[in-house]
Amino acid sequence: MIRSHRSDNRVVIIAKPNHSSSWRANKLALMALAIPSLGAALGFTALGAWPVLPFAGLELAALGSALYYVNWKLEYRQVITLSEDSVRIDKGYYAPRQTWQFDRREASLAVTPEAHPWEGPGMALHDTIDAVPVGEFLNREEALSLLSMLRKEVRVGTHSARTRLSV
Repeated sequence: MIRSHRSDNRVVIIAKPNHSSSWRANKLALMALAIPSLGAALGFTALGAWPVLPFAGLELAALGSALYYVNWKLEYRQVITLSEDSVRIDKGYYAPRQTWQFDRREASLAVTPEAHPWEGPGMALHDTIDAVPVGEFLNREEALSLLSMLRKEVRVGTHSARTRLSV
């Protein structure tokens, strides 16, 4: 998902992975699976097959953990802030974990063509010293949208035939 807004002399672009389901919907799905599963486990326990109960609990705990982990991974975001004199890139979950800042005059965009028609182009913002890949988790349409936004704001310095830029 790509969002952008312009205020005064700044452009802020926020890139996030697609959320197919919210955390609330995941909890409801877990609850919908937990009720019949625990009901059956309690029924078997009442009939004397008590070893079923811990396994039903472990199964639901594993499913809940997997749903939480996937939801946490989907909270990853990249915030690209373009001001008159700088380009700032923040990456992290919920809050910035990594930050890069480039001088706007030295910053440029490196574009790597897609290797397959379903993929989006690879992109990296760079200056003379450092390069930061952006939008690597986006689908094709979103990657092209991010590319068009960045092309309006930052000069394209490199078109590469390599499959992906690795930093």
